Amino acid sequence: MTKGKEIIETGWNLDNSYARLPKIFFTSLNLNPVPSPKLIILNHPLAISLGLNDQMLQSNDGVAVLAGNQVPEGALPLAQAYAGHQFGHFTMLGDGRALLLGEQITPQGERFDIQLKGSGRTPYSRGGDGRAALGPMLREYIISEAMHGIGIATTRSLAVVTTGESIIRDTVLPGAILTRVAASHLRVGTFQYASKWGSVEDLRALADYTLQRHFSDVDTGDNRYLSLLQEVVKRQAALIAKWQLVGFIHGVMNTDNMTISGETIDYGPCAFMDTYDPATVFSSIDIHGRYAYGNQPDIAAWNLARFAETLLPLLDVNQEQAVKLAQDAVSDFVELYRGHWLAGMRAKLGIFNQEPEDESLIEGLLRMMQKYREDYTNTFRALTFDERSDTALFGTTEFAQWHELWQARLGRQQESKNLSYQLMQNSNPAIIPRNHRVEEALEAAVKQGDYSVMERLLSVLSKPYAHSPEQAEYSTLPEPSACPYRTFCGT
Repeated sequence: MTKGKEIIETGWNLDNSYARLPKIFFTSLNLNPVPSPKLIILNHPLAISLGLNDQMLQSNDGVAVLAGNQVPEGALPLAQAYAGHQFGHFTMLGDGRALLLGEQITPQGERFDIQLKGSGRTPYSRGGDGRAALGPMLREYIISEAMHGIGIATTRSLAVVTTGESIIRDTVLPGAILTRVAASHLRVGTFQYASKWGSVEDLRALADYTLQRHFSDVDTGDNRYLSLLQEVVKRQAALIAKWQLVGFIHGVMNTDNMTISGETIDYGPCAFMDTYDPATVFSSIDIHGRYAYGNQPDIAAWNLARFAETLLPLLDVNQEQAVKLAQDAVSDFVELYRGHWLAGMRAKLGIFNQEPEDESLIEGLLRMMQKYREDYTNTFRALTFDERSDTALFGTTEFAQWHELWQARLGRQQESKNLSYQLMQNSNPAIIPRNHRVEEALEAAVKQGDYSVMERLLSVLSKPYAHSPEQAEYSTLPEPSACPYRTFCGT
C-alpha cells in the first residue's frame, strides 16, 4: 500500500481557511522530522468522531503524521502569529513550538484545528528548541480529556507520540508531540497582534473570519463587530463559571490563553483545588497570586477588556462612541458570570428554582468549607448522598444549622428530594483529576514506561458523574505534606 493511499484511507479531510487570511497572521513552514516516533496513546472515540480511521492512525504512516514527519493530504503546515499580556505585560508571541496542519472537516460538517504541539522551532520560538517533553504532553492529554468528561468546553487531545529525542530542561527528558484538536486557535492575543502590528483591514479580515467560523448562526444586527464582542463575553462568562464550579485553576490566564471560541486552552500549570480556599495558587511562576482561583473571574473580565480595545476601530467611527459600546459589552460579563455561577451552585445543591436567600445559603457553605479547610469536591459529593463524612465541618453546630436551612430550602420546591439528589449527582463530579493522581500517572509513564496507571485514571475520569464504586479510591486526598503542591509551565 502506498503512503499516499494510506493517508487518504486514514480519513484526513483537511481545509485551510486560516491560511486564506492575510499573510501577517501566520508563517508557512516545513515539517521538523523526529528520528524515532512511537505512539503512546490514541484517543479512539475522538478520532472516530473526527472521521478518522483509528486503526490506520496506528500504522507507521499514521504515526508519522502525528509525529510531524509526514504531511497528510490537504495539509498546509503553518505557525500562527499572536501577541498577549503575560502576567499583565504585553509582548509579541506566536506558535513557538506548534504547527497547525489544517482544519479537519468531520462527517457532520464540523471544523476542527489539528495542531502538533512540540513539533519544533518556528520563527516565533524566541530562542527555544520548539520541542516538548513527554510529561507535560501527557498532562495536557489527561486534564483536557477530564475537562471534556466534566462537560467543560475545551481543546482536546487526539494523541501523544514520543519522538526518540532527548529534551534538555532542568534534566534530560524524553521528547514528545501532542496532537491537539480545537474549535480554533483564535485567541484574544490574535486580535491584539492584529491591532498592534496589522492594518485596520487586517483586523477587519480577522474579525470577519471569526464571525464566520464561530458565530455564523448569530444574528449580528446592525453592528456585527459589537455582536462579536458580546458573543465572546457570553461564552467566557459561561466557561469561567464552570471552572469555578468544579475548582479548576488554569494557572496562566494570559490573554494569549483566552480563546475566542470559549474553549479552555493551554494546560501548563493548571490543577484542581483540593482544600477550598479562594487564594489557592499552584503555578510556580504566579508568585503574587494574579491567577489564583478566586481571581479568575476578574482576570477574565480584564482579558475581555483587552479584546474590546482591539475592536475599537471596528465598533464605531466615533472613538468616544466606540469606547462606550466596548465598555457596556464588557461590563455585562459580571452579571452573566454571576448568573451562570449561581445557577450552577443551585444545581450542585439540588435547587431547581430561585429564591433571594439562595446566595447567602451558598456563601454560607463556602465560608464554612474555607474555615474548616474542607475538600471542595468531596464536600459536595457527601452532600449529594446526604452523608456526614468524618471531617471537621460535618460535626459542627454551624453545619447542622446550615443543613437544616438547606433541607428546608429543598422542601419548598415542587420537585421531590429524590429529584434534587439526582440533580446533584449530575452536577457534582464524583472525581476530578486529583493532583497526586496525575503526578502518579506521569511518574509511572515517564520514569518506568508504564502507561497502565494513566490509562486507568483516564478511564474513571471519562465518566465523572457515574459515582461508581471503582471511582471511590480516586476521591481520596493526598497524604499531608509540608511542601505545597506546585505546577510548572509545560516546556
